[in-house]
This record gives sequence, C-alpha cells and structure tokens, in this order.
Amino acid sequence: MSAAPGPLDRWYEIAGVRGGVRRIFHAEAEQGRVFFPDALVPHLAHPEVKALAPERIREISVRHLYQFLHSTTHLETRVVNGAAEPVANGISGLHFPTALRMDAFKVYCDEGYHALYSLDLADQVAAVTGIPVPDVDYGGFVTALQDSGRRLLPDDPVLAGQLQAVVFETLITAVLNEVPQDPTVVSTVRELMRDHAKDEGRHHRFFSAFFLELWARLDPGRRIAAARALPAMIRAALDWDLEPVRASLRLAGLDDDRVEAVLEDSYGGGAGADRIQSISRSTLRLCAQVDAFDLPGVTEAFAAYGLRAPEDCDD
Repeated sequence: MSAAPGPLDRWYEIAGVRGGVRRIFHAEAEQGRVFFPDALVPHLAHPEVKALAPERIREISVRHLYQFLHSTTHLETRVVNGAAEPVANGISGLHFPTALRMDAFKVYCDEGYHALYSLDLADQVAAVTGIPVPDVDYGGFVTALQDSGRRLLPDDPVLAGQLQAVVFETLITAVLNEVPQDPTVVSTVRELMRDHAKDEGRHHRFFSAFFLELWARLDPGRRIAAARALPAMIRAALDWDLEPVRASLRLAGLDDDRVEAVLEDSYGGGAGADRIQSISRSTLRLCAQVDAFDLPGVTEAFAAYGLRAPEDCDD
C-alpha cells in the first residue's frame, strides 16, 4: 500500500511562491470598501472612535491592516522559520526523515514569500492612500511567544520554538479565513489573504503531522513540560498586541486618557474569550489527540489561560 499523499507533495506545482501573482492595490476600484473587517477591529465600535471624523476612522482601519501585515512578517520569519530551519538542516536535536526535512525547507520558502508580499501590500497601500505606516514595533506577538517559551521551557529553547511554530501555524488559517469572504473589504486585501490561507492550509496539515512526530520523540518529562507550556503560547499568539493600537488611536487625535479608556473597554477583562476558544479549536484538538490533557496539571494549566479541552478529538 502506498503512503497517503503529504500536504506539501505537490508544492512545486501549487505553492504561492512557485506560481502566484503579485497583488496590486488600485484605489480607484476600491471606493467605499474598508481595509479590514470592522467586526475584527474591536476599537472601531467604541463611542470615542465612532465620534471621530470619517477620514480618521478610515485611517484607523488602514493602520489596523498595517498592523496585521507587519505582524505577519515578524511571525512568519522569526517564529515559523526560526523553528523550520533547524529541522530542515537536521540540527534540531531530534532525528527526522529526509522527506520531512525537505518539507520544512518548503515551509521556509513559503513563509519568506508571505512576509515579502505582506510588506509589499502595506507599502503599496501607504503609497496610494498617503497614510504612512506608523514607526512602532510590530513584533509584539513574537515577543509574547518567546517570553512564554523562556518562562516555561527555560532549558529547552529548541522545543519551545517548535511548539510556538506549531501553535501559530495551527491557528493562523482560522484567522486568515475570516477576511476573504467579506465583500465590504478591499478586494486586494481579500485576494492576498486568500492566497495566504491556501498555503497555510497546507502548513496547518504539515505542522499537525509534525507535532505528532515531535511528541512521539519526547520523553515523559518533556511531554508534561511541553503540554503545560502550550496554553500560554496559544494566548500569546491570540491576545491583542495593543501598542500599535495605542499608537493608531493617538494618531487619530485621542488624548492619552481617552486612548486608555478605549483600550480597556474594547480589550480588557474577558473581551474576545469566546473567539479565542473558537480559533484555537484545531490546536486544542491536536493536544487532545496526543492525550496531553491527561497529563498531570495540564487541564489546570489550560484553564488558567481561559482555555478548555475539546469535548472530543474526532474529525
């Protein structure tokens, strides 16, 4: 019996970096559309923001797109490729077959391309709209992920990086799929997100399979440590990076007190908890598939971050 086809077996024929087209933003064709779905930008619904002039609200929407695109460049190159490279080069400390190593190189190529076209679109939009990209740090998600790894797996940095990549790559497809179907969004943004989602769907399957391979190679102690670290990584990848939002609101004319009020009302407390549980569903099911929730202290660790084990792990 032949082996089932892998998610990257047809990479040379179908990967975006191999045959994709450059997405070009044309302002004249996008009149009346938004740059990011309003429902996915919580602060747009705040009364302080809704009271702003329409052009200020449009600028906030554009800057949110910049945040998404620039954060993507950081995550793809620093988190995913940071984990893919040692696997691809055979220096991860664990033995993986050559076929898996070549797939890791394919992922590496894809992620560099995703970072390139994300930066490219942000640059195009800034040039055409005249709305500059704020000079802020868009690496907040990376910092949060790396901090969680250093805190919870201080003596196992390679494993921490691999888990961070698994978490991000099994979450990102759900996030990307929220945008392309929204007809109110600029078509170039929707097309780029759709392109990205196609590649990431294959990466999701690759990293899900990679996680099973990785888990099988961990001794019991490392499994427990890894499982207890995962909920912090999930939240680090999904909790809002507020510094770019804070900068955007200030640029829109809100003073510091009103900015902090908007952030607290829009993102404080349990805001977005249900969405986080929904987006992380595939990642949680992957954890359940390896019986991670049966390990000591793991269910409690997930609960501490507001995450619940899935009811089952059937597809």
